[in-house]
Amino acid sequence: MSELKIGLIGAGSISESHLLAYQANPKAALWAICDLNESRARAMARKYNIPHVYTDYRDLLANPDVQAVSICTWNNSHAEISIAALEAGKNVLCEKPLCITVDEALQVQAAVERTGRLLQVGYVRRYASNIAVLKKFIAAGDIGEIYFAKASLVRRLGNPGGWFADKARSGGGPLIDIGVHVIDLCWYLMGRPKVKSVSGNTYYKLGNRSNIENYAFYQAADYDASLNTVEDMANALIRFENGASLLVDVSFSLHAKQNSALVNIYGEKGGAEIEPELSIVTERHNTIINIDPQISTPAFDFQGSFQNEINHFVDSCLDGVPPISPVEDGVEIIKILNAIYQSAEEGREIRF
Repeated sequence: MSELKIGLIGAGSISESHLLAYQANPKAALWAICDLNESRARAMARKYNIPHVYTDYRDLLANPDVQAVSICTWNNSHAEISIAALEAGKNVLCEKPLCITVDEALQVQAAVERTGRLLQVGYVRRYASNIAVLKKFIAAGDIGEIYFAKASLVRRLGNPGGWFADKARSGGGPLIDIGVHVIDLCWYLMGRPKVKSVSGNTYYKLGNRSNIENYAFYQAADYDASLNTVEDMANALIRFENGASLLVDVSFSLHAKQNSALVNIYGEKGGAEIEPELSIVTERHNTIINIDPQISTPAFDFQGSFQNEINHFVDSCLDGVPPISPVEDGVEIIKILNAIYQSAEEGREIRF
C-alpha cells in the first residue's frame, strides 16, 4: 500500500487535530467520517474534502476501502468501537484514554491479539519533539536510573462541561482527561516500571464554578452548566516495584492564582524539567549545570505532536513500524487510573 485510507469516528473538537495531521501526510487519504451529529460530520467532510459521511460507526467500518480509523468519541465508547474496528480488519488509533475500565482494556487487548491488527493509543505527549530529544539523553545514560517523577497540571477554572463533566461518558474528570497524559509520560520516561501500589485522593469541593464571571475558559460543544458529576481535582502517589515513585496532582477547578504545568523527572546522574519547557540538570567537575537544549520547540507543541503521532501511525500501518504507544501500555495506564479512583473512594492504598 502506498496510501492509507482513513476513517475518522467522532467529529468533536479533538478530531480537527487528527484531520489536520492526516491532511498534511502525503501517505494518508481522508476517506470517511462519522458522527452522531450528521450536520457536524458533513461540515467536517466539506472542510477536509472527505467523500463518505456516516452517522453510525458500523456503517463506516463496513466500507471496504477504509484501512485504518481514528477514534475520537466519548471515552465510554472507545472499547466498543475499537473492538469492532479491529474485528472489521481496520488498524486503530484510539484517543486517550484507551477506555474506562480494566475489563474493557483487557477486552481491547484480546481483540488486538485475536485479529493481528494494530492499535495505537493516543498518548500524544510521547510524540512531542522535546520528548524525542530527552529520550536520547536518557538512552545515553545521561540521566541515570530515574527514581522519582513529579507532575502537576493545574487549571484554576477549566471544567469543559458537557460530556467531559458527565462521569458516565467520560469516566472521570481531570485525572482521566489531562492527568492521563502526564502519568503516562512520566511512566514512559521512567522505563515503564511495574506498579507496586497506588494511593490517591479525589475532591468534589468546588463543582464546575459556572457562577464565575469575567474569566473565559474552554467549553465543550454540549456544555451544560447544570451537569457535573466529576471530581474537581485529584492527587496520587504511585509506587513501582523497582523502588521509583511518581507524585501527581491535576485539577479542573482549584483556588489557584494561575494555571500551571510542571513535569519533572529525577535520576541518579541528572534530572529534567519537561513542563513548562525542556531543561536538563546534571553535574560536571563538581558543579551543578543547567542545560537548555537549543531546539525549535522546547515546550509541548500541541499540533506538532499530533502530526508526529499521526505520521507514526501511518508508518506503522504501511511499513510495520512498531507503535510507540501500544495497546499494552494503554492497559497499564487504565489499571493505574482505576486504582487511583478506587483508592480515593475506599480511603486506602491499592496494592497490585
